[in-house]
Amino acid sequence: MTRQDRVGGAGRVTLFTMNCAVILLLISSYFTRSSALNTPHRTAPKNLKYLFEPHGFPEVSGRRGDNVTLQCMLKAKPTHYKVKWTKLEPEHVGPENIIIIANAHASKPYGHLGRRASLRKAHIMDASLLLRQLELEDGGTYRCELINGIEDEFIVVTLRIEGVVFPYQSEHGHYRFTFKEAKEACSQQDATLATYDQLYRAWTEGLDWCNAGWLRDGTVRYPIIHPRPVCGGELVPGIRSYGPKDRSRDRFDAFCFTSQISGSVFYIPGSFSFEQARHGCEHQEAELAKVGQLYAVWYFKKYDQCDGGWLKDGSVRFPISNPRKRCGGLPEPGVRSFGFRNKTTHLYGAYCYR
Repeated sequence: MTRQDRVGGAGRVTLFTMNCAVILLLISSYFTRSSALNTPHRTAPKNLKYLFEPHGFPEVSGRRGDNVTLQCMLKAKPTHYKVKWTKLEPEHVGPENIIIIANAHASKPYGHLGRRASLRKAHIMDASLLLRQLELEDGGTYRCELINGIEDEFIVVTLRIEGVVFPYQSEHGHYRFTFKEAKEACSQQDATLATYDQLYRAWTEGLDWCNAGWLRDGTVRYPIIHPRPVCGGELVPGIRSYGPKDRSRDRFDAFCFTSQISGSVFYIPGSFSFEQARHGCEHQEAELAKVGQLYAVWYFKKYDQCDGGWLKDGSVRFPISNPRKRCGGLPEPGVRSFGFRNKTTHLYGAYCYR
């Protein structure tokens, strides 16, 4: 085995055994958790006249494909008013990302989110947002705003998509992706570029990774739990940053994020070339699984298979939920990797998705 992944550490660590000496060329710094992604564009009023003030900072969580409700309750109604739901995006430049605008009689959806959104209307004072079929990029901060032209007020609610972060590199080696290419690479693996908050949560759950990768906001970072000389020096543990980078010219790996999947992943034993593995899945009315799909079933279903198998991107991996010496030798659960192998001369089983 030339390389191994692990995502878990108390259950979720991802670790490659690799040479990361290039990190020494850069000075990295520790970043404590930023609240920027969870901060609305303006401060909510302290004394709400028409809306019930949420307790603390409410967070709703759900997995891809779930339906969720973001609560917003009226305690009084002005004579004339509208309710506007908006997704707040600090990095967004341009018009507001409006989801829906409604009054007492009708509502109008807007944009991509609006097509999957409606007001719950469980009773006449209910302005909660029902969001159906969650997608990977739906996570973030949402604002429920009551508008009457005189005393406008609002509350904010955070939506967190449950899932797993995994590092991803090009088949040609480390640090080959521009920002756009990193986004495309994650998408091809049934994932999206991770946010800073998602990377931070993964770090708190044990993610220790010695290669820098693009995040959704265009920054380049990497999470370190065990400081060591080859990973930026003996700085304190944390999320290290490479500072501002050129999205079109600079090249790094990617941190991808995925959530639950609607289908299933299964293993076909055998000694197959890549093409033979692909045909084997097709014979089972399936296709070779993507990296994100394998991570999803490992993370949510505790999938455990101590056999290397081809994936759609040409890499060879296997998921371990019950660590043992003969299955990669690492003490933590994770998705182990042999890397990208020769598709003709190397023979493995196949992980299929259907």
